[in-house]
Amino acid sequence: VQLQASGGGLVQPGGSLRLSCAASGSIVRINAMYWYRQAPGEQRELVATITSGGSTNYAESVKGRFTISRDDAKNAVYLQMNSLKPEDTAVYYCNANVLSPGTWYHYYWGQGTLVTVSS
Repeated sequence: VQLQASGGGLVQPGGSLRLSCAASGSIVRINAMYWYRQAPGEQRELVATITSGGSTNYAESVKGRFTISRDDAKNAVYLQMNSLKPEDTAVYYCNANVLSPGTWYHYYWGQGTLVTVSS
């Protein structure tokens, strides 16, 4: 199973970006999907979660600005980021809890996509 993240880039404060992450490989089912981020010199932190049933949860720092969604037909998860702030600058990673044939659920990471918020 591989996760491919995309959509990062340079944006001005107050701007928007949409991150995408698609899973591929031997997938029976995907349970929860996540977005994490890691700023320079900081630990990786959980930004947003979406369950298989569509329930969502967000870090306090992004509530009301970020929206996580998923498309199960495409095995994909998205992160719509609005009203971006310089402190949102980080490498963003997707993560998914995946069931593959003949095994049990495992967590997989995407490769990360850099978001830079600067004027």
